[in-house]
Amino acid sequence: MSPNNPMQSAMPSGLPSLAALLPDVVALAEAAGADIMAIYNAGPTAVMHKADDSPLTAADLAAHVRIVAGLQQLTPDIPVVSEEGCVPDEGARTAPVFWLVDPLDGTKEFVARNGEFTVNIALIEQGRPVLGVVTVPAQNVSYWGSVGVGTYRRQAGETQAQRLHVAVPREAGRPLRVMASKHHFHEDTRALIACMGAHELVQAGSSLKFCRIAEGAADVYPRLGPTCEWDTAAAQAVVEAAGGHVCTLQGEPLRYGKAEVLNPDFVVSSVPLADLLID
Repeated sequence: MSPNNPMQSAMPSGLPSLAALLPDVVALAEAAGADIMAIYNAGPTAVMHKADDSPLTAADLAAHVRIVAGLQQLTPDIPVVSEEGCVPDEGARTAPVFWLVDPLDGTKEFVARNGEFTVNIALIEQGRPVLGVVTVPAQNVSYWGSVGVGTYRRQAGETQAQRLHVAVPREAGRPLRVMASKHHFHEDTRALIACMGAHELVQAGSSLKFCRIAEGAADVYPRLGPTCEWDTAAAQAVVEAAGGHVCTLQGEPLRYGKAEVLNPDFVVSSVPLADLLID
């Protein structure tokens, strides 16, 4: 746990440290990414729809099976909650510690074949994401971060990972670099961005938007609209370990294991939200 967090750790005794867990979790996410790419490279795939009408493909399910089995082997005492899991998985969200997984974040991007989809694995402790891995299979890049370790990025083939930090406050005259969703960019979002002054928009899919802020390529990502806990947890850990912020519009950190799986509106930023708003 962070020295600034007085809460006693709820991690099961005997569990490896976060730093020791990360290599295995990164490898697992990358293996799931390889399963996804095998289906992706085979050409257009059939699209099913879940009860909420969101899309589902064989790639979602293959990654789900790979990740759940791998996490259960790695940490048998920690429950796993996956977007593609069965209803009983939801009970695990009340556990003090649990894995939270989106096996394929950006199924719409997968179907559109634009490469902007990710694999997300997070470890939640007492409602807080303390470890997160985000891999981008089509781009052969992985991001990971955790409490006390920092955030890193590695391109396939590189032997050394790069330490990441969010951008320093914008220089005078430089427009704010605002990430925007390709599918969820509404008038309320535009109004909030307008309160931040001069800006330029950069669009991306899935949790890539968080990663752009973690690596200093963007300054802020406001999300006003429905997302679920598994959409954001891993990327939040990556951003926060890089020195960034993920908060509600009221300035409260985004929390996990709530009674409601939906997230409130939130903003991801390199500096506190209050520092971005103009008078």
